[in-house]
Amino acid sequence: MMADGVELRRIAMPLVSPFRTSFGTATSREILLVRVVTDDGTEGWGECVAMAAPRYSSEYVDAAADVLRRYLVPALLAAGPVRAHAVAGLLAPFQGHRMAKAALEMAVLDAELRSELRSFGHELGAVREKVPCGVSVGIMDSVPELLDAVGGFLDEGYVRIKLKIEPGWDVEPVRAVRERFGDDVVLQVDANTAYTLADARHLARLDPFDLLLIEQPLDEEDVLGHADLARQIKTPICLDESITSARAAAAAIRLGACQVVNIKPGRLGGYLEARRTHDVCVANGVPVWCGGMLETGLGRAANVALAALPGFTMPGDTSASGRYYAADITEPFVLKDGYLDVPDGPGLGVAPVPDRLTEVTTASEWLAG
Repeated sequence: MMADGVELRRIAMPLVSPFRTSFGTATSREILLVRVVTDDGTEGWGECVAMAAPRYSSEYVDAAADVLRRYLVPALLAAGPVRAHAVAGLLAPFQGHRMAKAALEMAVLDAELRSELRSFGHELGAVREKVPCGVSVGIMDSVPELLDAVGGFLDEGYVRIKLKIEPGWDVEPVRAVRERFGDDVVLQVDANTAYTLADARHLARLDPFDLLLIEQPLDEEDVLGHADLARQIKTPICLDESITSARAAAAAIRLGACQVVNIKPGRLGGYLEARRTHDVCVANGVPVWCGGMLETGLGRAANVALAALPGFTMPGDTSASGRYYAADITEPFVLKDGYLDVPDGPGLGVAPVPDRLTEVTTASEWLAG
């Protein structure tokens, strides 16, 4: 594939309701999209999952746009014909910036698969035509508000509930959800690095609630701390922010730092590294699930395809479009009996609706070779 040029497009997507986690509250998503156009006119789309501010990770939208503009896109355009599997190596001289690299690789892969009439699911190794969907529920102002939200999501058909937690909002919300909705609800919690190992005894108070897992309780760099915590609590530990590559996953598993892995392609540097991480986990008997970053329909399509791989044995955060956006930039993903269909068209199998994309666009620039 020969890239003729790359568009960096900024869009602003208001959320249907505020989404609060331990690192902040979001009311909208500022998103950077990457569009690769090949010499034969084929388009491929990528979505950068970096947020507006460096709170969740060190990456943020302005930095992603800058490194793409100054380094990553010029390297791609100067390389001549290149296939998607070679993009990571091409960009390797530039340190870090995995979310920006993932967006560019995603766009190249989408263009390549569209031109060859192959789907994301087929390329990644999907074995299912639909995937079970969980939903992530943010921190609320009150327990009654939380119970109303959880009840609504269960009524919509979501098969797993994930509660965001932080110190001061953990045991009591979990207890309330269990008491209201019973033990049959598949329930897990996500701390987003909000605790330290000194909180081990407190986190052990979650053990009686039969949680599927506790996600990333400690700092992302504290892999040994997670291994120590795993020996002090019964709830399985799932790593998220700590898993930045297939090699990092292998090391964490070997150290006993996790019993489950959350695979987020943007955090890993792309969907091909995400597939390798899946393979490492499967080889070690560790279940995985697909995390979400409030993606539009573009990122959601790719995530659903990834979640159809055989090692994804737990429902992921691949919620319906309406969970976050009143109107998506693609045709919306709609929940059907707790599942989302895996797109089977060429590439992502979806594309932006032109009028909707124009409506939410705040800036655009074209980079040519």
